[in-house]
Amino acid sequence: MSPLSILTAILGISLLVIVHESGHYLVARAFKMRVLVYSIGFGPVLFRHKPKDSPTTFQVCAIPFLAYVQIAGMNPHEEFDPDDPDIFPNKSLFARIATIAAGPGANYLAASVLVFVIAVTAWPQMKMVEPMTVASVLEGSAAADAGVLPGDIIIEADGQAVANVEELKAITSPRAGQATDYVIDRDGERVELEITPEDASGEGRIGVAAAVESDYIQMPIGEAATFAIMKPFEITMMQIAGIGQMISQRTTEGLAGPVGMGKIVAESAERGATEFLFILVYLSVALGFFNLLPVPALDGGRLVFLGYELITRRRPNERFEAMVHTVGILFLLGVIVLVTFRDVLRAFVS
Repeated sequence: MSPLSILTAILGISLLVIVHESGHYLVARAFKMRVLVYSIGFGPVLFRHKPKDSPTTFQVCAIPFLAYVQIAGMNPHEEFDPDDPDIFPNKSLFARIATIAAGPGANYLAASVLVFVIAVTAWPQMKMVEPMTVASVLEGSAAADAGVLPGDIIIEADGQAVANVEELKAITSPRAGQATDYVIDRDGERVELEITPEDASGEGRIGVAAAVESDYIQMPIGEAATFAIMKPFEITMMQIAGIGQMISQRTTEGLAGPVGMGKIVAESAERGATEFLFILVYLSVALGFFNLLPVPALDGGRLVFLGYELITRRRPNERFEAMVHTVGILFLLGVIVLVTFRDVLRAFVS
């Protein structure tokens, strides 16, 4: 990866966090909450400005990665006048819920805007490569045992010509447990292999994945607008399914820390502007969805306590809530450190 692609990745991820924090800031100010600090980055302050008649100090720090806003009264450990009408706890329940939800909402809105821009210009649509080209071979599968390699082109199966992955499936599916002759084109040479498809829920599978390529389409404005609204929610459903799979398999392989995300974004930047924006769409939705999870210290965790107030008509104990969020922060930091350590190890190994 080039230094330029790495810098682009840092700026792209930071932009998504700035969008998130701007959602909190704009809604908080709309409800006349006092926002003390709007910071881009962390560490020593390089630039600071407080507009006239504004309670907010805008600053840029030495480590221009991520961002945060400080709303008066949100941190129970800070000192504030309990009778101050402009602090977070003294605003209406609706105002507090809207302010917390505005961060994830801003990420979903940003994702929709990006989807619309890509859709009316060049939306990437994946299609299978023809002829039937092997992209990868499942380790331990029948194809792997027979010697099939990535890049091989399967041209025949059971004496029948194969043009694409659908024809390969149609021939292989009814032959579970039956030795079958396959013909491979490997770098221009004809290779004949005998493979016995494995039984997978009553269907034969040899364990190869077909190569795909991107085809770009331009959508009409109306279709693009509808697509832009629906796509972020479709991505969310995929992410929920992914979390469910991680839980059922008891694995964290689907999680990526700052290093892993940076690598993904940097690689997409090297493939062009469309691929870069496409990845930002997924990350923006992921950031919004992740923050809505009912985990202490996240926006979703704060919404749980506000939901409790909405249902019971009484506020939760402030000391208890502060303790829960503190534990949540420590837990999240621990997860981030572990995942980042794993990503760094993988980067060195690869």
